[in-house]
Amino acid sequence: SILPLPLTFGPHEGNLFNIEAFSTGSILISHNSICPRLQTRDTTMKFISQIQFLLSVLFLANKASTGFTVKSNKPAFRLGASSVAESTEESTSASTLTLFSPCKINLFLRIIRKREDGFHDLASLFQAVGFGDTLELTPLADDASQDEFECNMPGVPVDSSNLVLRALELMREKTNTNKYFKANLIKQVPAQAGLGGGSANAATAMYGANELMGNPATLEEMVEWSGDLGSDITFFLSRGTAYCTGRGEIMTSIDPPLPAGTKLTICKPNIGLSTPSVFKALNYDLLSTQDPEQLLDEFVQKGVNGVDETAYINDLEPPAFSVVPELAALKEELEQVKGFTCVMMSGSGTSIFCLGEPRDMDTFQADFCNREELSVFSTEFINREDGVWFERP
Repeated sequence: SILPLPLTFGPHEGNLFNIEAFSTGSILISHNSICPRLQTRDTTMKFISQIQFLLSVLFLANKASTGFTVKSNKPAFRLGASSVAESTEESTSASTLTLFSPCKINLFLRIIRKREDGFHDLASLFQAVGFGDTLELTPLADDASQDEFECNMPGVPVDSSNLVLRALELMREKTNTNKYFKANLIKQVPAQAGLGGGSANAATAMYGANELMGNPATLEEMVEWSGDLGSDITFFLSRGTAYCTGRGEIMTSIDPPLPAGTKLTICKPNIGLSTPSVFKALNYDLLSTQDPEQLLDEFVQKGVNGVDETAYINDLEPPAFSVVPELAALKEELEQVKGFTCVMMSGSGTSIFCLGEPRDMDTFQADFCNREELSVFSTEFINREDGVWFERP
């Protein structure tokens, strides 16, 4: 050990952290978590960000590197070293911009009609939540001719099809700026979850590139351009709550946004479900007839705890449940948990979100947290002020 370690920090949001340094220059951070799936992902990332600078200084003093390895004392926890270890040495560079990339839930989602171009018109109330990814952007030398991209999550494309790289290219094209970046995406949000993780990554890349380019674009311009990349990206340029129509790219910001801090739990089974497959199974005769404008007024005036439970509508639940019956069974189970005021699928699935908190946490952990086929995330509503980006709560 080259430093006066091990040291123990905690309790920190339900976790005790132990830090050990080795002669190789690596650091082992282990933790004892109350509920490994429920708390540790967000908590560990938050804790790492708080101590990273201190550890970097200590290692520089000892001429050692700042590698990280993360280990859990519970085998069921599958965070893996990659979600923290991929925070490269450049993350300590003064020129690197590190941004939180949140995900979203849909408080209601109405399908209005199928369009001639094959897409669907929808009307939905989007809300940003504090579970998400981290994006590190570092400007490359002026003679660079292409972006560099890496991601910790296997299966994420690292070629030009990735939304982060497409967002960076879009910003160069629209601003006539010839600046390239190294992008390191530290992902925690699973794919095909209905949480908008990839869309949030693109919006975060647009915002970050604009900052590092010297703000050549206004927020209004980026909102307009974002529709070229995808349907949900526009939302993440709002303050945290927005009413989205069209394919999702027509955004009306709710100002002020819904209050931050509302607790929720997201349950994501290890089952993928593509959006096209859900729409293919859509039965238009079963769509809700409730007026989305009326639903919007109810949420804005009464808040999430004041609206009737019938206001929580997702027209994509029936087709998703018909394709993956296990989702319907999971929702029924979660509806039996006392303390949850609303249980509903987000977007086109497969995540189920639950507003509120379990009254009997021990029973909830025993019933859900230890399932190998299920990931559980505890989080809350977030929003942001004008002129600043979202922060991890």
